[in-house]
Amino acid sequence: MNEQRKKIHPHKFTLWVAIGSILMMFAGLTSAYIVKRNQASWMMLEIPVIFWYSTFTILTSSATVQLALQKLKQREMIAYRRWLVITAVLGVLFLVLQIAGFMKFGELDIRLIGAGSNASYSFLLAISGLHGLHVLGGVIALVVIALRALSTTNRNYSTIPLEIAATYWHFVDILWIYLFIFFNWMK
Repeated sequence: MNEQRKKIHPHKFTLWVAIGSILMMFAGLTSAYIVKRNQASWMMLEIPVIFWYSTFTILTSSATVQLALQKLKQREMIAYRRWLVITAVLGVLFLVLQIAGFMKFGELDIRLIGAGSNASYSFLLAISGLHGLHVLGGVIALVVIALRALSTTNRNYSTIPLEIAATYWHFVDILWIYLFIFFNWMK
């Protein structure tokens, strides 16, 4: 019995392999950014203030997903559902704020891609956009879990799906913090 408890759940193992792959991808992209910034035409990045708000939003969502997991483990189902839905809403808000941040560049007449664009801003768009896609995947997972939690016919109280989603959610949160610091520091 003790032998069985020490084994990692196969879905959790798969998640950790995926996280390792995603980390390698973002390490490669940020390394390419560092190499490319030595070009003569490189422009210094100015990150709009709205990205600070999106950072606060994703940090808050990391706390709310943890609260949802805690409430599920305590079988406080109403609070669990509430925190889970709040987390999904905060995830969507993060994405909306990111899009609004990139729209700010347009208002400042900064082209992110195509003619008249600069590699520094194109890198910012590509790297942040890839992160946004990973957040979108997390939001979709949270919505699916929330819909199951709100279902009156589903009475499955397994914590494994939310544990996996929460781990992934914390990962995309930490990844964004890294990227946010990277873009503000590397300019």
